[in-house]
Amino acid sequence: MSARVFIDGGAGTTGLEIAARLADRDDIALVTIDPAARKDAHARRDAMAASDVTILCLPDDAAREAVALAEGLDTRIIDASSAHRTAPGWTYGFAEWRAGQRDAIAAAKRVSNPGCYATGFIALVSPLVAAGLIPADLPLYCHAVSGYSGGGKALIARMEQDEPDIAWRGYALGLAHKHLGEMQAHSAIRHRPHFSPQVVPAFRGMAVHVPLHRAADPRIGDAGAMLAALRAHYGASPIVQMVDPLPDELLLHRAEAPKDVMRLHVAHSDDGQLVQLVAMLDNLGKGAGGACVQNLNIMCGLPETAGLQI
Repeated sequence: MSARVFIDGGAGTTGLEIAARLADRDDIALVTIDPAARKDAHARRDAMAASDVTILCLPDDAAREAVALAEGLDTRIIDASSAHRTAPGWTYGFAEWRAGQRDAIAAAKRVSNPGCYATGFIALVSPLVAAGLIPADLPLYCHAVSGYSGGGKALIARMEQDEPDIAWRGYALGLAHKHLGEMQAHSAIRHRPHFSPQVVPAFRGMAVHVPLHRAADPRIGDAGAMLAALRAHYGASPIVQMVDPLPDELLLHRAEAPKDVMRLHVAHSDDGQLVQLVAMLDNLGKGAGGACVQNLNIMCGLPETAGLQI
């Protein structure tokens, strides 16, 4: 019997990505409403009531309202917004994050999908903090570059139509990006990271860098130990993959194909004092829609990589 799924906010960038991954599956039945009724509370609640799982692809405030709208219904919820990523009663939807997380997602009524930048940062940092190779009280820096699709329809229109000559966009200059809370909480670090996000004229794709200077703190482990710890943590995961040896260069292309894997790299200087942790992922894949589908599969007891681009 197919799992019934309603995508609330299915006309947005993430919603369309999820629908594309589910379209040809016979183990998923999409519950839909008339596009003219997509903001009608009664129609949306009826669709939620008819669904085993509701996926919220909405702005934060609208996602909170949708959760309230679903009160009393049996539908399980995956929230792709940042509204509930550190909220009590919600399960963090990063299956590879730590031991037991996949089982927690499978049993959860409410799952909060991780943010795209946060996915790369936490994937790199959390296992190394747990292994004692990055001190929990070490101030961390994170530099990240993303394709412009992460900004939704408004930024897509700006980059493709209104200001197509933009070659680089730095933002969140007040150092208060909305991913910081989950980056800190789910990496178990004492200080919020100094985070510098940037956008380049590629539609999709993301590179997240965490630089470490071992001379600044003798407690920081060496690159070899970090690589071994990350390998041990992710094992043979088909989705989060360690890449070694390091390639000569890492590239984002303007027309990246959709993919749902995340590849992790550990670079270092010849003397071993400088270490660079790098995560490469699709901001619309493992950073958004692909992660939602992965969580949906886990919650419904379906093959975890079904519908994913691996």
